[in-house]
Amino acid sequence: MIYTTSIKDITKEQLNGFFVGWPNPPSSEVHLKLLKNSSHVVLAIDEGSGQVIGFITANSDGILSAYIPFLEVLPAYQGQGIGQQLIQEMFALLKDIYMIDLMCDEDLMGYYEKLGMQRAHGMIRRNYSKQSGL
Repeated sequence: MIYTTSIKDITKEQLNGFFVGWPNPPSSEVHLKLLKNSSHVVLAIDEGSGQVIGFITANSDGILSAYIPFLEVLPAYQGQGIGQQLIQEMFALLKDIYMIDLMCDEDLMGYYEKLGMQRAHGMIRRNYSKQSGL
């Protein structure tokens, strides 16, 4: 497994299988654009196939705040500590930031608590007609 912050040579063909269960998931093209437009990215890449099997993104002002919108690991690779490693790598990138925020579903809160995050209250607004990124 290779962990990298570089998306320089990543292609849309390496980004298949993500956004499982989304009714209107982003295409691989949109996924690549999402990675390129994020201020921080960490990828987990299978050394044998070259496939991206996990990723995490953050957007930050570089001074006080960062938000982690995505942490995903392909279903076939889940339960192997890849998500935890991606979070740890991202926390290292953001070590000088005052606040790192993340929104998740209730059933994932325990997972993030084990990684040092705290429960909080938040508000969201979703425009599901734009979920695909188009």
